[in-house]
This record gives sequence, structure tokens and C-alpha cells, in this order.
Amino acid sequence: MPAHVVSNLMVLALVAFGAFVAVLVQRNELWQRQLLELVRRRPLSLCVLAVYTLIALTDAVTWTGGSGFDAIAAHEPRSLLDRVFSQVREKSYSAPFATTELYGRAALAHPGTHVLGTDILGRDVLYVGLKGAKVALLIGGLTSLIAIPLALFFGVLAGYFGKRVDDIVFFVMSVLASIPSILLLIALILVLPKGTVSVCVALGVTSWVGFCRLSRGETLKLRELDFVAAARALGVSEVKIVLRHVVPNLMHLVVITFVLMFSGQVIAESVLSWLGIGVNGSWGQMIAQAKDELSRDPVIWWNLGAAGTLLFILLLTVNSIGDAVRDVLDPRTVRERQ
Repeated sequence: MPAHVVSNLMVLALVAFGAFVAVLVQRNELWQRQLLELVRRRPLSLCVLAVYTLIALTDAVTWTGGSGFDAIAAHEPRSLLDRVFSQVREKSYSAPFATTELYGRAALAHPGTHVLGTDILGRDVLYVGLKGAKVALLIGGLTSLIAIPLALFFGVLAGYFGKRVDDIVFFVMSVLASIPSILLLIALILVLPKGTVSVCVALGVTSWVGFCRLSRGETLKLRELDFVAAARALGVSEVKIVLRHVVPNLMHLVVITFVLMFSGQVIAESVLSWLGIGVNGSWGQMIAQAKDELSRDPVIWWNLGAAGTLLFILLLTVNSIGDAVRDVLDPRTVRERQ
């Protein structure tokens, strides 16, 4: 199956999942109140995240054909974002809102239309920066969805059942923790097939140990509490106790970890791009390519400025929303509001 068809199917699946979650929230009064409280606390952050998500979706929906491309490119799959910026191309560098090229002062083909200027290839920097939103959301989201369930499973398993299970899980964690994470990460990326998903898998495998240790310690405390002992005395099976009493009491840690991990993985990808093994089209790659442009005369600052600003806004937004979600889900803050 062609790659662009797989991308479109993934977008369709995400939209269907979002609709399913919306239906569940609509049917649950408690979730509705929590969602309204979240919107009340962080309306601006939610709007900014929605804009980033919409931009990522426009870059994920691709199809072949269309005007504005040469004979070869017309047969390649192009996203909606590609088609919007298909005609906005210059020969080389130009400053924001400039009417002439930075070097040579030749007239631009599209004067005054480049809000963030153009790069060395003549591509609109705004266009390149917007394409990085899909990579950032994919890196942060998919990596967290790989690492957190893995860490939660082994952490709860080790903390609740203990004995041999705890020894085995703790041994694996100790081995992984003893290996420098950056070296293990680079080794996995070089071994796995090249691609965005491979980078996400490598980041997930190397970042689950911390939350696994945290969930293990919290489970050790929860299994000794009265409500767990009461459920065990009533004959409730161990699996049901874990699913109904232990895991729900770890959800606040899951939310906090997801936010911190999302931000950390996006930054980690930027570091990998600086080393030359990151993901094509990411903000980290833009920053890595722009590091030498600061030494030019005149200084070409807009590539670095655009990538850094877009990255900063996304991470600030995600951290702000995560802080609000923790407050909304924390039973102590719920009692204070009541």
C-alpha cells in the first residue's frame, strides 16, 4: 500500500477516535464537567493546540495530481499544505517581507509575500516551519504512547505482585538505566529502519524506565491501603483490583508524565537532528541547518527564529494544558472547588 494512502488512513483513524471520545464525553456528565472546567482554565492554550493539530492534519492528508507542479512532481503525493504553498518559491535567501533577494538584490518572483523569509533553497520559511508541526506532534505523541503503557504495565506488575516479578523488572530497569541513554538511543536509531516511526520507537524504548520506577513505587504504596485490602477480603480477583483500584489512582501520574515526556521527546529529537540522525522536516533539523547562517553577513536569523519560536509555543502550550488537566483530575482540587 502506498505511503500516502497509509497516512490518509491514519488521519481517518485519528478523526474517528476523536469522534468516539467526543461521544463518550457527551454521554458522561462527570467528563463533561471536567472538560468544561479545563476549557475555562486554559481556553487560549487549547485554541493554540487545536491550530497546531489542524496544521498537522493538513500536512498529513495527501493525494496525487493537481496543478502548480512540474511534470515529475505532479505524479508525487502532495499534502494540502504543499498545494497551498506550491507557487511560493524563490531562488535563494530573502528576508521577511522583502522585495529583492538577500544576495544579488534581484527582484523576487513573489515580493512581499514571505512573512518569515526564505531559506537557501528558496523555500518559504513559514511553509517549512508549518510542516514541522506534524513531525513534532508525531514524535511527542507516538513516543509517549509507546513508553507510558510499557512503563505502567511493568511498574504496576512489579509493584503489586512483587517477589520474582519485581526482581526481574527491577533488573531490566537497572540494566537500561546503567547504559547512557544517548548512546543507546543512537544505536537503536542506526539499527532500526530509517523513518519517523523508528525514531519514535527508539525514543520510547529508552525513556520508559523513569516512569516505570515511579509507578512501581506508587503501586507499592497503593497495595497496602485499606480499600485494596477490603476488596481483597471480599474475594475480588487480583486482576480486577489492579484495573479498578490501582491503575485509576495512577492516572494523575500518567497525565503529568505524558506532558513532561511529550516535551522531552520533542527536544530529544531536536538534539538528534543536531547530530544529523533526526527526522527530516523537523524543527530540530531547521535549527541544525541554521546554526551556520548566524555567522553570515548579513545575519540570516529568520530560519532559527521561526523554528525556535514554533517549538517554544508548542511546548509551552502542552505544559500549560497538562498542568490544568492535573488540577481538574486531582481529587483534592475537585473537593476544593466543591
